[in-house]
Amino acid sequence: MASVVTSASMSLDGYIAGLAESGFELLFAWHRNGDVEVPSADPRWSFQVTPASAEHIRGQLAEFGALVVGRRLFDLTGGWDGSHPFGVPIFVVTHKAPDDWAHPDAPLTFVTDGLASAVRQARAVAGERAVGVAAGEMARQALDAGLLDEIRVDLVPVLLGGGTRLVGDLADPPVRLGTPVVRESEGVTHLRYRVVQAAEDASA
Repeated sequence: MASVVTSASMSLDGYIAGLAESGFELLFAWHRNGDVEVPSADPRWSFQVTPASAEHIRGQLAEFGALVVGRRLFDLTGGWDGSHPFGVPIFVVTHKAPDDWAHPDAPLTFVTDGLASAVRQARAVAGERAVGVAAGEMARQALDAGLLDEIRVDLVPVLLGGGTRLVGDLADPPVRLGTPVVRESEGVTHLRYRVVQAAEDASA
């Protein structure tokens, strides 16, 4: 079964966005601080990164087979104009599908019956590839429901002082994580943690 993963650029004090949706130029500066170009699935976007970060991004692009996001992120990005850089199907968790979505042929599904349904549908589409769940509220809900297998953090050496946290307030803390896999790069440290409790629950 496909692994369910959340991944985000995060400040050293734990924020994936600053106050009033600020700080993104700092959190994602590592996307453009190197000499290696990594194209995304959409020709409008590419990364200009260090060799270590290039390997990291190529792995992410190849690994993920579907994404689950919340309505807030969908609205903030304008639905990526119907074409996400990862080039995979997207499942948007929302109370009501928009009436004026401008890209009805895009590989995007509005899911109105909750996160678990969205993850289930995404897994069916992704096959053996991973399912990405957006950090923030969606990741918190996934952890609370025992759906999340892995947390990946692109740790950026900046302190934002407030904003949106990686997972927010959990219903049943603490959540134990495994030993990290670490890849160092200029301006960012790439970390991967297995969610130990989810692995134990799955084998019970």
